Amino acid sequence: MADELWTPTPETVRDSRIGGYLDWLRTERGREFADYAALWEWSTTDLPAFWDSIWDFFEVGERRGPALDPAEMPGATWYPEVELNYAERVLRAPGLGDDDPVVFGYSDSREPVVVTLAGLRDQVARCRAGLVRAGVGRGDRVAAYLPNIPEALVVLLACASLGAIFSSCAPEFGTRSVCDRWRQIEPKVLVTVDGYRYGDKTVDRRVEVAAIRADLPSLTSVVHVSYVGGEIPDAVSWQDFLAEEAPLEFVSVPFGHPLYVLYSSGTTGLPKPIVHGHGGILLEHLKQLALHHDLGPGDRFFWFSTTGWMMWNYLVSAPAVGSAIVMYDGNPGHPDLGRLWRLAEESGMTYFGTSAPYLLACRKGGLRPADIADLSALRGVGSTGAPLPPEGWRYVYDAISPDVVLTSLSGGTDVCTGFVGGVPMLPVVAGEITCRCLGSRVEAFTPEGKPVIGQQGELVISAPMPSMPVGFWGDEDGSRYRDAYFGTYPGVWRHGDWITVSERGTCVITGRSDATLNRGGVRLGTAEFYSVTEGMPEVADSLVVHLEDDEGGAGRLLLFVVPAAGVAFDDALVKRIRTELRVNLSPRHVPDEIHAVPAVPKTLSGKKLEVPVKRILTGTPVDEAAAKGALANPESLPTYLRFVAETS
Repeated sequence: MADELWTPTPETVRDSRIGGYLDWLRTERGREFADYAALWEWSTTDLPAFWDSIWDFFEVGERRGPALDPAEMPGATWYPEVELNYAERVLRAPGLGDDDPVVFGYSDSREPVVVTLAGLRDQVARCRAGLVRAGVGRGDRVAAYLPNIPEALVVLLACASLGAIFSSCAPEFGTRSVCDRWRQIEPKVLVTVDGYRYGDKTVDRRVEVAAIRADLPSLTSVVHVSYVGGEIPDAVSWQDFLAEEAPLEFVSVPFGHPLYVLYSSGTTGLPKPIVHGHGGILLEHLKQLALHHDLGPGDRFFWFSTTGWMMWNYLVSAPAVGSAIVMYDGNPGHPDLGRLWRLAEESGMTYFGTSAPYLLACRKGGLRPADIADLSALRGVGSTGAPLPPEGWRYVYDAISPDVVLTSLSGGTDVCTGFVGGVPMLPVVAGEITCRCLGSRVEAFTPEGKPVIGQQGELVISAPMPSMPVGFWGDEDGSRYRDAYFGTYPGVWRHGDWITVSERGTCVITGRSDATLNRGGVRLGTAEFYSVTEGMPEVADSLVVHLEDDEGGAGRLLLFVVPAAGVAFDDALVKRIRTELRVNLSPRHVPDEIHAVPAVPKTLSGKKLEVPVKRILTGTPVDEAAAKGALANPESLPTYLRFVAETS
């Protein structure tokens, strides 16, 4: 029996953005749908009609020519005869007036900043003029070494208005990590801070900025956003860069013209430079933010992110649907885990987006956000970055609000969106992602390439999406792009996760398919392990890998745990962990060995590195198994190297 935590009323659906879209389809297109399942089926089988409807419903502008030609993947091309500009549509901000606030910027480094729509347009126009003076034009790249602050959004929109290409790295990224990304795209201009504050600690990044400049000979200008009071030599100040008043203009570019370059984590090689286009990002984000997250005029949308994670790019599209955005740069745990919930009250957030680990940390810490902050404005809560176990879902409805729509969103940098998530038309069920998103033909495939329902399979996307990458930067013949997504199932995008799609259309993602644990021929996902181990108060973090036996034996299932502060790692704890896994999962899930480690290695966006650890444990040198510059905590890797030495 499904554990329903929230159920929509007919009034809820009627008053939602997707309810308005259904009414529009009925009156303008003569289409009626019995339920969400029927709407989704149409949206993923009649792609031109669906995406044309999104275009027209959101009044994107003149639409001509075919929606999709050719339609085969890889190589599907959307709206080949259309020109537009992403920044123009974002700054239109339907439903907002000139004096309405559109950006709320909060930071550990300075006082709050509120930017009105008129103020944002003026700053973008001035920044655009500064870029033109710096010689930036259509197709040139601009790099932003900036935190999640309004200036980063200004640079993005100014670049887009010119047809220039934006790329950002968060200032906590180290020199090698940044240069591995930006050397590939050869930026002309760098916009950078001098440092930042994280909680009560000031972090000076001027040495890193100097090293980045030295490693990027393509740079002709550097712009300094003074953030913690440091000086950067031979740089134009942000104030001077924006000193010239200028008209706000937009260059029309083809639908697939590059908007920005995002990057894969780069844990096992150079980060893949993933190019996203103006039109694909605009259409996908309009659909997703309005119809799935139910955002519009009057909303204040927040997602805790840095500029090094695709969720930042997702967040800053919200003005395109009339929603204001809330930005935060700082330590979400300072002075305690209640920081972001108090920020929700202070900013009047209507949508609170975060990561699954943050919600679970709040739960484990005994925090009840509704007791420490007025969260009455919240209508939605979003979770992403990792699967949210059932107890995390129940925690939201018990400790935050019984009235919010909780969305567990899963997608990726590759598509810069979520392709499974939530929708106000359907009930929220504990432990299950509510739906496959409109326009996203997500399926579970067997190894033979057959779709299955009610069984775990490879997560694939079997029809094109507009926000699939334009390509990889520098991949002239498209071979790297084809190999990355289409090498397993011809003409079908393989994403690299395990998914189960239920008869009701809900989804459960059980971890990366390349990190699969194979016990006696039975595939086990990593997410269910972590749900149990990290649900124990004695365990702060964990990582599980399976080492195969070359001779066909059972192999070894290894669990590494980080004990909670003050907890001794002893035989009693090991026994409790084994018991919890056996009782809550199955005897197959009981590890052969459990070891204590000081830390679990993670990417800069917080994802666990099961595959690189497995490679280290099977003899791959650390420098080959993982690029240290792509890790949040590279000092954690020697622990696993020592483990190999001690047990070989």
